[in-house]
Amino acid sequence: MDVGLALIFQGSDPSMTDKYVYDNDIRIGMMAEELGFQSIWGVEHHFTDYTMCPDVMQFLSFFAGKSDTIQLGSMVVVLPWHDPMRVAEEVSMLDNLSNGRLILGIGRGLGRVEFEGFNRDMNDSREYFTESAQMILQGLETGTCEFDGRLVKQKPRDIRPAPIKSFKGRTYAAAVSPESSKIMAELGVGILIIPQKPWSHVEKELEDYREIYRTVHKEEAPAPILGGWTYCDEDAGRAEEMALKYIGGYYLTVVQHYEMQGSHFKDTKGYEAYVAMQETANKDVQAMIEFFMSIQVWGTPEQCYDRIKNFTERTRAGAYNAVFSYAGLPYDEVEKSMRLFARDVLPEVRKLPGKPLMPA
Repeated sequence: MDVGLALIFQGSDPSMTDKYVYDNDIRIGMMAEELGFQSIWGVEHHFTDYTMCPDVMQFLSFFAGKSDTIQLGSMVVVLPWHDPMRVAEEVSMLDNLSNGRLILGIGRGLGRVEFEGFNRDMNDSREYFTESAQMILQGLETGTCEFDGRLVKQKPRDIRPAPIKSFKGRTYAAAVSPESSKIMAELGVGILIIPQKPWSHVEKELEDYREIYRTVHKEEAPAPILGGWTYCDEDAGRAEEMALKYIGGYYLTVVQHYEMQGSHFKDTKGYEAYVAMQETANKDVQAMIEFFMSIQVWGTPEQCYDRIKNFTERTRAGAYNAVFSYAGLPYDEVEKSMRLFARDVLPEVRKLPGKPLMPA
């Protein structure tokens, strides 16, 4: 099983400047290869301190120049915020620069503040995502983008630099709602699991996704990639205390950024699956924090390994991506946690059943 490192550049601690966060998250990222991580991942968000990476391809280009071997993953490029022709060009350019090391992750977005900041209508996000993904994925296979949809219209134009190899088998999408899982299956892409729901719900949606994938593509779906907020400590009690403070603190930023204490999802087309989450947040945020902690990876090395093994077995995930830096966790603690994980957990996780992120 491949193990990746994800950096999110969270600036939620007012005592840390954005530059301080950038300097230290980059420093943590520079340790990835020597510590045995196979890939490095970036996320895309805008306008707030929730995460401060507005251009994931630019971020990955930086690391492409720092290593000749580490794989580069987007988790994710949010298609409704972009011109899909530009996305296709940027993806192909980075893949050329990195000699084919890009793992493409795409998504449709959830933050109202971001849609409004780009003057995009959230009600159109699912349709815009689907049309954009169809055009981009076809263009990356043929070298030419063209599309005539309701929202995406593109005259035939070549992608230059031209794609150097297929993105089939190395394209994934974040899917949280059952409707999104269906779309991903039809598109022929894998699933990035960002844990937010009970595993029983995730398992059911994955089975539905796999069935649709088999029906449409006449083959088995790719193994999902599982992400997780991770904290590792020799002392179980201290690990729980730190996880509650910082992983729990991270989830508070989720509630704030996505306006979970509100009601706007019920009036937004395509986001019906989030209505129940808002209703729960309006009643009991602490219960949501405790639930979120229960589906993340924290504890002693043995506990972290057992959690990853349990979660990946339940989802049949083929890889694990760890987030170590979040919610103002002091960077000496980030490094200590990551080094302990890399020494005692990562080698054992590598032995679990999985599938290489990059097709042969």
